[in-house]
Amino acid sequence: MSGGVDSSVAALMLHEQGYEVIGFTLKTWDYSSSGSKHKETGCCSLDSINDARQVAVRMGFKHFVLDVREEFEKKIVSNFIDEYLVGHTPNPCVLCNTFIKWELLLNKADATSCDYIATGHYACVREENKRFVLSKGIDELKDQSYVLWGLKQSFLSRTIFPLGNITKTDIKSLARKSGFDNLSDKSESYEICFIPDDDYRSFLEYRIPGLKEKYNGGNYISTNGKVIGKHKGYPFYTIGQRKGLNIATGTPMYVIEIIPDKNIIVLGTKDELIKTSLKVKNYNLIKYENIPENIEVITKIRYKDHGTVSRLKQQHDFIDIEFMGNVNAIAPGQSAVFYEGKDVVGGGVIV
Repeated sequence: MSGGVDSSVAALMLHEQGYEVIGFTLKTWDYSSSGSKHKETGCCSLDSINDARQVAVRMGFKHFVLDVREEFEKKIVSNFIDEYLVGHTPNPCVLCNTFIKWELLLNKADATSCDYIATGHYACVREENKRFVLSKGIDELKDQSYVLWGLKQSFLSRTIFPLGNITKTDIKSLARKSGFDNLSDKSESYEICFIPDDDYRSFLEYRIPGLKEKYNGGNYISTNGKVIGKHKGYPFYTIGQRKGLNIATGTPMYVIEIIPDKNIIVLGTKDELIKTSLKVKNYNLIKYENIPENIEVITKIRYKDHGTVSRLKQQHDFIDIEFMGNVNAIAPGQSAVFYEGKDVVGGGVIV
């Protein structure tokens, strides 16, 4: 329970359906650790914890705050920093869902004799052909299945998604009908929870003193190898970036490649961002135990991506993805997630 309308309504629905509900709010982060001077907001703020507790008190079920700051730092924040230092663009929400909101919370569920965990994610899960299949929520605009591809079968077997078949509009209406007007009107945050300013560059500078000074002044080069300018340090750039390059070449330029060991940023045209294949590692398969031969899927390479028709070839440590069309700005470190209709076949980390 984050204190927001989604997880609160999820708890409310389960309570009304007769489940014995225990609410947990995860304390993952102290904003002082990010260097932000802004007021605490989001799921770890005192206000959000209090909002979650008030829902539990009004509904008459137990509520606990679980301090997971140490685990969150080790598994999520450290990985986030390490990925930028090797020129990648990480997706911390995927790791957080897998290792904190599921793996860690299921351990707590075992300790409190709970059979299932439930969250306010917009997604669905069902059992089919002896597999637990993750699929998109009915509200396509809010669907969160993309960031849940890391969930193992053992996790999904004990998961309930109360909001999977409900729209956001209906959820807000349920909150108001139940007397939680403050929750239905509460603004939502789409930032990474430990970067409240939505400025990962400042966060990296705060956590790694001297980072900017160490890498400032590296070379921009063109795709043909010509030096065309200086940049502020390779960790501060992402594949596909156009804004903030501070370079004039007469044509719009984009970050095509990051070469960390040489502190080089390769710039090129929009057309040079296009690719027709990629490879993923650390993959997790959901719908099938192994990728079926000649399967055709829709692969999304970012959360807001509409997806591209593609074919998969499963290797031992990797999955090769061949697109049936052009794909723009593939960023190593991000997630590629494969769909068959609304079902998640699986996903992995882009190499």
